[in-house]
Amino acid sequence: MAQLPQTFFDALAVRTWCGLALETLGRAREEIDAINVYPVADGDTGTNLYLTVESAVAAVEAVFAGHAAGSEAVVGPGAASSGEPTLADAARAMAHGALIGARGNSGTILAQLLRGMAQVLAADDTARADGQGLRLALRHAADSARRAVAHPVEGTVLTVASAAADAADGAEGDCGTVARAAYDGARTALAATPRQLPVLERAGVVDAGGRGLVAVLGALVETFTGERERGVAGSACTGPFGDPHTRGDAAEDPQKAGELLGECTDGAAAPPGQEGPAFEVIYLLEAGDAAVERLRERLDALGDSLVVVGGDGLWNVHVHVDDAGAAVEAGIEAGRPYRIRITHFGAGDVHTTGAERRPRERAQRAVVAVVPGEGLAGLYTEAGATTVLARPGEPPASGELVQAVRRAHAREVVLLPNDADLRHTAAAAAEQVRTEGIRVALIPTRSAVQGIAALAVHEPDRRFDEDVVSMTSAAGATRYAEVTVAERQSWTMAGICQAGDVLGLIDGDVAVIGSDIAVTAETVLDRMLSAGGEMVTLVLGDDVPDTVAEHLEGRVREGYLAVDTVVYRGGRQGSLLLIGVE
Repeated sequence: MAQLPQTFFDALAVRTWCGLALETLGRAREEIDAINVYPVADGDTGTNLYLTVESAVAAVEAVFAGHAAGSEAVVGPGAASSGEPTLADAARAMAHGALIGARGNSGTILAQLLRGMAQVLAADDTARADGQGLRLALRHAADSARRAVAHPVEGTVLTVASAAADAADGAEGDCGTVARAAYDGARTALAATPRQLPVLERAGVVDAGGRGLVAVLGALVETFTGERERGVAGSACTGPFGDPHTRGDAAEDPQKAGELLGECTDGAAAPPGQEGPAFEVIYLLEAGDAAVERLRERLDALGDSLVVVGGDGLWNVHVHVDDAGAAVEAGIEAGRPYRIRITHFGAGDVHTTGAERRPRERAQRAVVAVVPGEGLAGLYTEAGATTVLARPGEPPASGELVQAVRRAHAREVVLLPNDADLRHTAAAAAEQVRTEGIRVALIPTRSAVQGIAALAVHEPDRRFDEDVVSMTSAAGATRYAEVTVAERQSWTMAGICQAGDVLGLIDGDVAVIGSDIAVTAETVLDRMLSAGGEMVTLVLGDDVPDTVAEHLEGRVREGYLAVDTVVYRGGRQGSLLLIGVE
């Protein structure tokens, strides 16, 4: 990233730091994933940190773009202007982006670290902060992150963050001096993590989350000095094979990094399993402070690894539990949860005692599915699938699908993209994981209702090819439709629609243009059932009242004998209504 070093912490420094942190984590991601053994050995810490920072980068870039566009509108195209956001604008955007995009335990804690820094940097609404301001920001970040974790454990990213803040406290000078002191303090603390956490010592690695934070602080040093810390992306092994401080060139060569990790773990393909609950539950939550305090108490009683970060009415909740439904229900009682992600850690690796711990074994078969809403994510998860949430306007990248397949931890995987536009993305992900020895079958489902039909006939105990054929047949026999609202005037197969019109799409093409949701949906349903059918599936979005489903169910009962109807709540799924006819 070609940027001049920054002397002070201003908006441009925030932008530069975020970009460099993303690049650094991109280089170190696979290595950090490989050493992820705590709190659960699910091999995704590096990826989660990368995705969290990626969201922060997008938010900061959006603020810069917005200011540039606004300035151009005032002074005219091509005119000189100071269309840059303030430090407060950029810092708040960084924190907000990390909060809404936080993934996993370490990503959630990193989001709180960035939020803690932003609270100091944006406090006085000054144009820039000096070394003293950076010291205060690092201190507040470490303290607020520790408070966000229900039961802090030493030897983790929290320890590394506190050590960085302690080292910065004793540094005198500009931002570059303070950043380097924090980085050196973090590295020293990271090297000591195996002596604080026995599971790290047994695996011969340092803490993965702390390793990621060292990478982020290395990017901070580069922001203010222009010098890349070669030890930032190095191997994180410990023990007789070397101090992590001396292994800085490993990540410049991924193969070398892999060889070094192989030495440290005696070639083990997977790290030891952990004791703990079976599910990771993460969601954003709109709620007040008092409700969140009650939520903390309830979730703390349900499970462990509880981290609740955020404020000002928006929170990111992370917890490991055995009862994922209860964790989500607790969020519903506290406020409005959304972007719910539920991950099953896999049977056989999270409930073993110390004497029984063993490398995690792969399941024989799993289903990985992209789903458009939180309600369907819960439904798919209950059916045993590993889910990837496709938020409105934010389709998952191939890397997210690859990570989901890895999380499923199976020898054979059936992949359901549930969107015609995701077929190539899913195919790229399937090709990548096949190189890792996983057998993957991509069923080209174009809607979540086709995925439901495929999942309904899934039988993991029969031969893989037979299961795939049966699931493909069920999906192909399901016609799909959706009811949505037009965003702008456009030509369609059914004529010209205006912004705000209700559109009924059948098999991807606009078939009906109307003004009422229930009437449009009924017309769509009649057209689909005119060709026959035995089962109707309705998936309602958040904005659709239950009366619409009741109306459609009544229409099916009255007009189509022997046709059954099933209704689900999809949550924030983009479309008003999804319809499937089998």
